[in-house]
Order: sequence, then structure tokens, then C-alpha cells
Amino acid sequence: MQLQCPLPQLDFDIITLGHGSGGLLTNQLLDAGVFKLLQNDWLDQRHDGAVIPLAGPTAFSTDSFVIDPIFFPGGNIGELAVHGTVNDLAMCGGIPEYLSLSFIIEEGLPMSDFWDILVSIRFAAQQAGVRIVTGDTKVVERGKGDKIFINTTGVGCLHPKAQISASRIEVGDKLIVSGPLATHGIAIMSVREGLSFESTIESDTCDLSGTIRVLLNEFGPAIRLLRDPTRGGLATVLNELARDIKQGISLEQAALPMTEAVEGACELLGLDPLYVANEGLFIAVVHTEEADAICARLRQLPYGAHAAIIGEIVADHPAKVVIRSAIGGRRVVNMLVGAQLPRIC
Repeated sequence: MQLQCPLPQLDFDIITLGHGSGGLLTNQLLDAGVFKLLQNDWLDQRHDGAVIPLAGPTAFSTDSFVIDPIFFPGGNIGELAVHGTVNDLAMCGGIPEYLSLSFIIEEGLPMSDFWDILVSIRFAAQQAGVRIVTGDTKVVERGKGDKIFINTTGVGCLHPKAQISASRIEVGDKLIVSGPLATHGIAIMSVREGLSFESTIESDTCDLSGTIRVLLNEFGPAIRLLRDPTRGGLATVLNELARDIKQGISLEQAALPMTEAVEGACELLGLDPLYVANEGLFIAVVHTEEADAICARLRQLPYGAHAAIIGEIVADHPAKVVIRSAIGGRRVVNMLVGAQLPRIC
């Protein structure tokens, strides 16, 4: 999405070491960029931190973003940094409210790139309904970083109907995935390798918190667990879950949603989509009696049109994930070994 917001007049076309010194250039950068774009009552105080009002149980999460490239089809590192932490809070059953935002910038980053990232951060935060209330900016020497790294930390109150815990999972519970697999990872890989496909594959990065909130409002305790399969993909998350609950997980390959373009790209690149990163979908473990209703409702919500029930919790093969192919064959889905796609988020 192209966001129109003109770059302010600054004395430099690139980020310099002086912009991280804490002196005049730092203040000019923050005044014209960060504070101007992201202003709110907390950030306007320009203090070392923020005092925020929270009541009751609180969800808390942090994430760092080192993606390469920093601009990719469907997004950039800025909006990814907002979406990633907002979604992590939502997976806890939290309602995202406040974020911290910290940059580590390599000397020489074009000022226009930094501005575009800031604009995307503002838009993503507004869409998610979160306020950025504190942060930090550091600059490292040329060659000591790679353009820009971002850390975001988020807090929010727990949804009153959320009972998200692996300890509540029972044999027979169903697994729902909210959308097509592997889109983000393939979008990044296509840029890195200079590949083009008949249709453009864009990252699925998005804010899932609103969709999760609706499901918790309507189904509450029937939602046992939520996870977002980012690095390592679906296979990694499900292996972690099977290990934690000491039960088996059975998947149906034919039920896994995937676009034709992504499926073809995975075949071309020799990648297993089960291990490819996602940034705009989640896995829900739900009570079996409400699984169909939850999946049907999810298909009516943003980012859930292709939701599907893909498997269930079983007593067989404890702590293992097994997938059944369309012709009935079965294989164990192991934990990812090594890095299939490094620096994917």
C-alpha cells in the first residue's frame, strides 16, 4: 500500500553517526520524524519511559525484526514490526494497547527509506489501535549493521473471555488455520532470488488482533490455544505444541489452504510449505463441538476467508505430528533442522 506523507526538509540525505549521538542531529531527526509522525500524549512528553494505565491481568510481548530485504512485496520492516508484536499479544488473548519502538540503524541508510518505514509504522499502529509511547534510536557504523533493525515491545489487557493455555487442550480438539500457508516466506524469497511468477506473491503481514477479539467475544473458552506460525512455519509450531502437551497431532494435507502461486513456487524452490514462515495467519486449537462454528465465523472476518479445519489432537503417537496425504499415506512431520529461510522476519 502506498502511503502519502511528504519527507520533511532535513540537512542530510542519509542517516549519519551524528543522528545517533544524542545531540543536535538526533533531536532534529526525532523532532521532524518520530515525534511528528507518532505523536500522542505519552510520546510528546519525550521522557525516558512512559507511565501507562493498565487494569487487571496484562499480556506482554517483545520481538525484534532483522528482515532482509527491508522492503518487500506487501510490506516493509516497519509495519511488520508493529504487526508482529500486536499479533503476539493477540495470541496470548491480549488486547494490544501500547508499544515501545527501538531502532538500530546502519550509517548510510537513505533518509527517504527511514521516512517510508516511519510512515508505515504510523499507519499500522493506527490500524491496530495501539499507541507508541516510548522508544530509542541508535546508529552503528557503516558495515556494522544491515540497513535497519527494529525492536517492538507491546502490552495490553487480557480479554475478559480469554482462557488461552496449552493445559486446557484435550484429545479430540480441532486445529484451525486462519489462512493460506507460506505466503510471507515465498514473497521474501522471490525478492532475494529475483524470481517472478505469473501472479505477484505478496507477504500476508497484517494485524490479526481485531479478528481474534471477535472470536474471543463470541466463543471465549472454546478457544483453547492460539499461535502464529512465523519462523519455522506451521510444522515448528505444531511440533512445539505436541511436545508441550505430550499428545499427538494429526494433520490432513488435503485440508491445508494454499494459493496456487505459492504452491507452485514451493515446488520450484524445493521448499516444504509446512516450514515456510507466515506473518498474517494463526493456528487455533478449539473445542471439537464448536470447531465448525468457529471456522465458519472466521471465514466472515478480515484475513479469515480461507480458514480451514486441518487436523486434531490425538492420543496416538504422543509428542509427534503426523500428516496424512491425499492418497492416505502418513509421514511424521519433524521439527525444522537448520535455517530454511534465514532473516525472514
